[in-house]
Amino acid sequence: MRYVVELSLSLIVALDRVSYERAANIVDSLCEVVSGFKVGLPFLLQYGLSSLEKLRSLCSEKMWVADLKLADIGYVMTSIVELLAGKIDAVIAHAFVGYRGALDELKEFSQKLGIKLIVVAAMSHPGSVELYDIVLGGVAKIVERVAPWGIVVPATRPKLISVFRKMFDCQLALLAPGVGVQGARPGDAICAGADYEIVGRLIVNSDNPLETAIRILNEQQRCRKWCEQR
Repeated sequence: MRYVVELSLSLIVALDRVSYERAANIVDSLCEVVSGFKVGLPFLLQYGLSSLEKLRSLCSEKMWVADLKLADIGYVMTSIVELLAGKIDAVIAHAFVGYRGALDELKEFSQKLGIKLIVVAAMSHPGSVELYDIVLGGVAKIVERVAPWGIVVPATRPKLISVFRKMFDCQLALLAPGVGVQGARPGDAICAGADYEIVGRLIVNSDNPLETAIRILNEQQRCRKWCEQR
């Protein structure tokens, strides 16, 4: 398998419904070719925070994102993030909880701990249009007020990615889940303006995760070059 010559490092691997042993092997084999790893509630509830620390020790130089989709009052969210201090680099929270008494407190507290805040601006499942799309303008205002490190916008909706990229230019990072099983092709979100594509099952369920990850990175590179030449 040919490695990409210049890795774009725009790939984050989602570790959700996977055994600890499998996750450890994936982290160890992909550490040099990805931007980071995203760990969700299914994994954390099954294996605990200690498992997260062990995984991170295998690839501590890359970004580790806790995908908790936090959605509560500030006190509760900051209490959760406090438990993650030193174990993660970034945490994901929902935008719909609003700013005052919620995301404002989370942002300030996370910054003190050196943890990046990522806010969900839209989701990759069909039901997202039933709420998030209706209040898109309000969500954008909350994002602008919070000024998080990044936002989540689905790779399955490249037009929406372009909308948020135009809104915020290069002020924040744009992370796009939904590549592979959910329908988006590798590179489509990058072409639309995303900084990172988040890929889970396509890689973790692969017989050769490293080969699959490199293939995705190569496809991202091809899409990026094609977009630049349009």
